[in-house]
Amino acid sequence: MNPSTIISIVIAYFIILLVISFFTSRKATNAGFFLGNKKSPWFVVAFGMIGTSLSGVTFISVPGWVGESSLTYMQMVFGYLLGYLVIANILMPIYYRMNLTSIYTYLDKRFGLYSYKTGASFFLISRIIGASFRLFLVAMVLQFSCFDAWGIPFYVTVALTIMFIWIYTFRGGIKTIIWTDTLQTIFMLTAVVFTVYYIADGLGLRMSEISQKVFNSDMSEMFVFDSIKNKSHFLKQFLSGAFITIVMTGLDQDMMQKNLSCKNIKEAKKNMYWFSVILIPVNLLFLSLGVLLYIYAAEKGIALPEKSDELFPMIATGGYLSPVVGVLFILGLIAAAYSSADSALTALTTSFTVDILGASDMEEKRLKRLRIKVHVGISLVMMCVIYIFRIVNDDSVIDSIFKVAGYTYGPLLGLYSFGLFTKRVVKDKVIPIIAILAPVLCYILSANSVKWLWGYKFGYELLIVNGFIVFLGLLIFSRSRRAGSIPLS
Repeated sequence: MNPSTIISIVIAYFIILLVISFFTSRKATNAGFFLGNKKSPWFVVAFGMIGTSLSGVTFISVPGWVGESSLTYMQMVFGYLLGYLVIANILMPIYYRMNLTSIYTYLDKRFGLYSYKTGASFFLISRIIGASFRLFLVAMVLQFSCFDAWGIPFYVTVALTIMFIWIYTFRGGIKTIIWTDTLQTIFMLTAVVFTVYYIADGLGLRMSEISQKVFNSDMSEMFVFDSIKNKSHFLKQFLSGAFITIVMTGLDQDMMQKNLSCKNIKEAKKNMYWFSVILIPVNLLFLSLGVLLYIYAAEKGIALPEKSDELFPMIATGGYLSPVVGVLFILGLIAAAYSSADSALTALTTSFTVDILGASDMEEKRLKRLRIKVHVGISLVMMCVIYIFRIVNDDSVIDSIFKVAGYTYGPLLGLYSFGLFTKRVVKDKVIPIIAILAPVLCYILSANSVKWLWGYKFGYELLIVNGFIVFLGLLIFSRSRRAGSIPLS
């Protein structure tokens, strides 16, 4: 695909986002940036969250992942449903009842200052790494499909990508993002549907024959029940999906900030229910696309790339299909990545400003100036992390994200579980130590599990183990709540 065409698409798309940002960010206050003045329509939030949840990782990495794991990723997707039920009926009511801007304020009220700062810090680490992974995909594709031909180095590609996002989010924040994410979700899903159509056409398939082709292929395995030692076993994948959803959505300021922008808890629950149900067919669509890509490559004699994440970009932009597919791919990729990264940048700015700097009660103009400085600082940190990731990463990006989540979100899982399901008082100052030691112990356990646990190999369920270790540590350093104490929630 011509590099000039790609740049033209990116610029045109960016202009559209700027126009939306201009109209939505007029007279935007700090309350509008953080929570959209709590006036976001639930159905707009729900639809936009599809793009945020899927991101560029799902757009590229999930189709490529099919070659290794077939359709077994759906086991995790079904687990997501259980996780979203927990979020809608346990976590969100607490957040609304406490009228939170940052969800980590709960930890301050439940345990104390050290716990609060620990939870917020683990979120910042988790989301910076996760958002950087996602943006890495976009920068990678733009680099090999466009900027390599012009001799532009990778760090410039990364800087431009983040700069675009910063420009249209720094004024309106969530107030802008709920609308830009809706547009970006439309572009992303449109791109996938039309790509499936053109690949099917290239294979001589009618639309009615696509599902049959997918489910009759060698990559159609969806459920695994053979041995619990298998990292793809249904129970492990299902529970991992449920707990990954709880921590990466329910305990994540990024995802919850959109939900907290709804008018009330009733509308926030509607958003969560509809969003979770729609995710099932959407994820199945992405996996089906992956199967078709591998079938197409085999039938056309196309050599598979060294990294599975490069399969979709290579076929879409390499002249194997209609030029329309290339255009749609670039649009879909940018839409998917931006819909995730823009909200992450806003959430990171919110959490650092409110949780780490404690500036929520600052005078309006001073708070705005500080918020903009933090916005710039977070952007620079993400640029550095993306460049480092390019140097060290050899795995599928989605696989890397779930692995990292097991270590960084585990302490949040343990903290919130203990806070919600016990009434015990913990020594606040020991909480940071427990939260740091738990991931270290998990790493040691994971590295030696085959030898120590009779051949058992940990998958994404390591997140659950991590949370359990934190819960156990809190239990050891806790005592019963005295009579007459303030209720937990």
